[in-house]
Amino acid sequence: MKKSILYLTFIMIIAISNGLTSASAQNPIASKSLSPHQQLAHDIFRELIEINTTIDEGCTKATEAMAKRLKEAGFPANDIHVVGPQPQHLNLVVRYRGKGIHKPVLFIGHLDVVEARRQDWSYDPFKLIENDGYYYGRGTIDMKNEDACLVANLIRLRQEGFVPDRDIIVALTEDEEGGTFNGIKWLLDNQKDLIDAEFCINPDSGGGELKNGMPSVMEIQTCEKIYIDYNLEVRNKGGHSSRPVKENAIYRLAAALTRLSNYDFPIRLNETTRMFFERSALKETGQTSEDMLTLSKEPVDLAAANRLAASSSYYNSMLRTTCVATMLSGGHAENALPQIARANINCRMHPDDSPENVILTLKSIVADTLVNITSISTSVISPRSPIRNDILDILEKHTASMWPGVIVTPVMSTGASDSKYIRAAGVPVYGISGMFTDIDDNRAHGRNERIGVKEYYDGIEFTYRLMKSLAGGK
Repeated sequence: MKKSILYLTFIMIIAISNGLTSASAQNPIASKSLSPHQQLAHDIFRELIEINTTIDEGCTKATEAMAKRLKEAGFPANDIHVVGPQPQHLNLVVRYRGKGIHKPVLFIGHLDVVEARRQDWSYDPFKLIENDGYYYGRGTIDMKNEDACLVANLIRLRQEGFVPDRDIIVALTEDEEGGTFNGIKWLLDNQKDLIDAEFCINPDSGGGELKNGMPSVMEIQTCEKIYIDYNLEVRNKGGHSSRPVKENAIYRLAAALTRLSNYDFPIRLNETTRMFFERSALKETGQTSEDMLTLSKEPVDLAAANRLAASSSYYNSMLRTTCVATMLSGGHAENALPQIARANINCRMHPDDSPENVILTLKSIVADTLVNITSISTSVISPRSPIRNDILDILEKHTASMWPGVIVTPVMSTGASDSKYIRAAGVPVYGISGMFTDIDDNRAHGRNERIGVKEYYDGIEFTYRLMKSLAGGK
């Protein structure tokens, strides 16, 4: 036993001294224990993580790498499309042919990631590192894990000779995180036939939550709030700061912002949020559980809603439109009265609200004609996707088989994703992912982004089962 320990210690020292940083190098025992399908998912994951797809680099290298893997796996060249507005910004669309009994199901994922600086991380963010039961790297949860999952499972299904009742389409795209070449929007505007489907699954939303290290909730996202920015601006003739006057652009803007900070938009509930609170009540206790159950019924109990909103910024955002000051500027010199004062107001509009109502509400709150309010963003107004019992039943079946006791619930995202473009085009979208992440330690866009090794491979298996069930066939 001692000899074995000394030997293993010796091997680890050699590995560290040689600077081996890949998952297989750091944990050869774990790599040897992978099944062939898991090994494929690991290798694709590593390849994607180690291709820099930040906004300045573009996603074409990753797109071409995945297209190459699919061609080598036997997918016909005419079913693999590498398309986009510029050579640096190309998207991948692949079609897995079925019997054509039903319209296709579309799976989407974005290949781009937010910037990550080596000096901010404990590891090289563009290397897949395995340590202490986690995979580290930029994109490990947002969302190259899901991209690798989709490609690996397409290849697995083909290797098994699976013939679905409907075609399976997978689109891996550019610029979800920002930039000017959003891939989903470009495909809808220029190659819509490539992604035309009965419904869409977006693993970038929904998914599993870990609480205290244990699977707790599986969410299916059916709608999301709508992003709108407004500019509040006050102009003034200004003057010398040695002769101040009461009419000050900064003071007037500050008074308007104070009124905004004290305002809450009305409570709104819909099919998704009612079911969310009804099912979430099962994992809560006391007053919180009672209030959630109350909100699942008509009419709205405002006291219960306001208690929940006060207890959690997440619940508050789910219950109403929100508007908050996010940027502030004013004045032009230290010794001059300000001529201009501006504030950016970021609103996340409830999908059952309207931009017209929001701006009217803002004007009512501000109650000052000298504060000019203008919309400064182009909003994508997308409807709620109806809750489909067939999809919900499939999700519940596979969740119960893999994570017994985990609650499955529809959810409305308080943020935004590429789903908005597809919903706006008339195709229902459901956010479903089998990748569980820690609700108290979500590192998306942050330093040392990571996903649990076990959670990654469980998610691979879950999506494999989900794809087969949604597509039907044998």
